[in-house]
Amino acid sequence: MRDLIETALRGHDGDYCEIRIEESASTSIMYRGKELEDIGATTGIGGNVRAAVKGGWGFVSFNDLDDLDEKVSLAVRQARLAAQTETRLAEVEPVVGVAGAEVESDAADVSLADKKAIMDEYVDAAWSVSDKIQTSQIYYSDAHKKKFFANSDGTYTEQDRMYVRTGGVVVARDNGEVQQGRTSRASTSDFNIVRGLHGEFEKAARSAVSLLDAEPAKSGEFTVVLDPTIASVFIHEAFGHLSEADHVYENPKLRDLLVLGDEIASPILTVADSAAEASLSGSYKYDDEGTPSRKNYLIQEGRLVGRLHSRETAGNMNEPPTGNARAITYRFPPIVRMTNTSIEAGETTFEDLLGDVADGVYVVNWLGGQTAMEMFTFRAMEAYAIRNGRLAEPLRGVTLTGNVFETLKNIDAVADDFMWDPGGGGCGKGGQAPLAVGAGSPHIRVAKCVIGGV
Repeated sequence: MRDLIETALRGHDGDYCEIRIEESASTSIMYRGKELEDIGATTGIGGNVRAAVKGGWGFVSFNDLDDLDEKVSLAVRQARLAAQTETRLAEVEPVVGVAGAEVESDAADVSLADKKAIMDEYVDAAWSVSDKIQTSQIYYSDAHKKKFFANSDGTYTEQDRMYVRTGGVVVARDNGEVQQGRTSRASTSDFNIVRGLHGEFEKAARSAVSLLDAEPAKSGEFTVVLDPTIASVFIHEAFGHLSEADHVYENPKLRDLLVLGDEIASPILTVADSAAEASLSGSYKYDDEGTPSRKNYLIQEGRLVGRLHSRETAGNMNEPPTGNARAITYRFPPIVRMTNTSIEAGETTFEDLLGDVADGVYVVNWLGGQTAMEMFTFRAMEAYAIRNGRLAEPLRGVTLTGNVFETLKNIDAVADDFMWDPGGGGCGKGGQAPLAVGAGSPHIRVAKCVIGGV
């Protein structure tokens, strides 16, 4: 494969050229309610050529490897049509490397029938909890992918990766009231994380049922404690996307809001993004431009110290490349994406973090949300009143809303109980979804946060 790719790259007359080829195999299982809705297995091979000429880009994707040199020529011709002034790509030292998948238990060694049998049990487990269960969506997926990459700078990489994920949403209904519970698990190394999850699916169902009788949340501004799962989703969605340099480069308002060195958060907050973490959903050794992964600090002690880059955005903004150019498949060009984004642990215990709250809300897990520039809204799966430092009655209908920069500055405590979300995640951007990402956080406390309720 290496000879094939590097031979095709020779002699091109663009400023820059790269080829990425992928071999893939995947399975998926989906249930709607108690019924199996979809099951299947697929294999494929394909690739793309991307070329740059005077700042213009050409992109050609394909499903066969014949006449690869002609595909290179086509991408260069396309790039010439879009040419403008100059191609600015941050310098990256050429690398040659092979990264194999570190697998403890391979999903490929388990038959599709056995995978379905496991998921059948989880559907039964969720529905066995109560006759108030109305519907559910429960899923399983796995994928194996091998990527070959080379560019005209002399980089050549090969990477193997396995990814397996399962989970679902369970919906309960009673007297017109509808509530949900959810669960998920993911791994890049161990199929066995799929096994033995009967209790997790039962817990999701019980959560949905118990929320039917929970007290409606009252609207207002409260001190709010976020559990690690919803805190990690918050930092990914509300802040992480703002750290992707293509957003910043293309938006003058964001450039004014996100000036490196400015204090944008509480001094107790440190945030990082790292594909170099071991065996997480967003982990890899090389990004889809062949740039080695690394840990990138975004906020350190409240100050904005970095952002996420492709080679092009780094070149345009005169900042170092970070290894964050990612594409969901060979059918797409790489764009700037997060990997494993996290809030680093503090020094406060969870008990002390609660103990200082006279009247507040504790939120657990998430069901959905949306962001628009610096504004966000998230819906909590579970919530509990906090009274005089203790958890009190459960609440339903809790949403968190606000301005991300005001919220970052209102974080007044960070606990010492950091964890990575075991469910991984799927991120969407630019029509490429779901891209595997990771997120992690300890418990955090926000002194002032707007709660939506009744």
